[in-house]
Amino acid sequence: MSKLISSVSPHFFTQRTTRFIMLDVIIALLPAAIASVWHFGWRSLLVIGVCVAGCVVSEFLFEKLCHRDNTVGDLSAIVTGLLLAYNLPVSIPLWQAVFGSVVAVIVVKQLFGGIGQNFANPAITARIVMMVAFSGSMTNWVYDGTLKMPDAVSSATPLAAAAKGTVSMMPSYLDLFLGRHAGCLGETCALALLLGGIYLLVRRVITWHTPVCYIATVAVMSLLCGKDALYQVLSGGLLLGAIFMATDYATTPSTKWGKVIFGCGCGLITILIRFWGNLPEGVSFSILIMNIFTPYIAKLTRSKPLTGGVKP
Repeated sequence: MSKLISSVSPHFFTQRTTRFIMLDVIIALLPAAIASVWHFGWRSLLVIGVCVAGCVVSEFLFEKLCHRDNTVGDLSAIVTGLLLAYNLPVSIPLWQAVFGSVVAVIVVKQLFGGIGQNFANPAITARIVMMVAFSGSMTNWVYDGTLKMPDAVSSATPLAAAAKGTVSMMPSYLDLFLGRHAGCLGETCALALLLGGIYLLVRRVITWHTPVCYIATVAVMSLLCGKDALYQVLSGGLLLGAIFMATDYATTPSTKWGKVIFGCGCGLITILIRFWGNLPEGVSFSILIMNIFTPYIAKLTRSKPLTGGVKP
């Protein structure tokens, strides 16, 4: 009886800890990192390293200052840093990347209680803050297709070229699939993102509901609006957002129907912003808006007990 251990629920033991899941996400994000180096040069690694370091240091120092348990070891700060870097252009000033890291980890994550308590995706929210604060540098996309430091002339992203009707500047489907065009570090290569998504599905880190519903909604709405559906799916940050950020455990619904509603809502808002908004891209705003509705979606779609008890 001396070895009897008593504790409160839950009583399940599993190897799928937060660190275990985050490690899988990091592995799934590696193909996009490799593609970013190939297409944008070695500076992409510098931007990624600064964002990751900024997120890890911010989390460590804030928790130290607030006398909280250190959570750097769960690897969530590294994932946040990677996702933030993937949402930035390669030419971003490094001090702005540090600013974004601080906003993501301290303002969006830690001030709300840490991992699992934040209402919005940290990387997405930090990108929107940076878009407002540093609109010039956040839209300074370059592409030179070499491993050199980027010194090419700034060029438009596929969505920006499509919005302006500049057919000559619009890349082909193959270029979109392989990432041979201007854009943010981690959003250009559809092949790398799909490989990461397949890995997460096989490892059962995510389910198909949100990514498929998100992408399908964008495709169907594009067809209904007379646009090129495949071009809309392969362009911008749709695949990055649908696979890696719209599937965040803390800020998206956990029920199957909740995930379907969340994905469809993201797709609809993305289309509204892309076709009728002032910005060519709407992925970041769509995910943030749907993050706000997550508690209501979860309440609407949660399972109800078969019986509510017997009245006396």
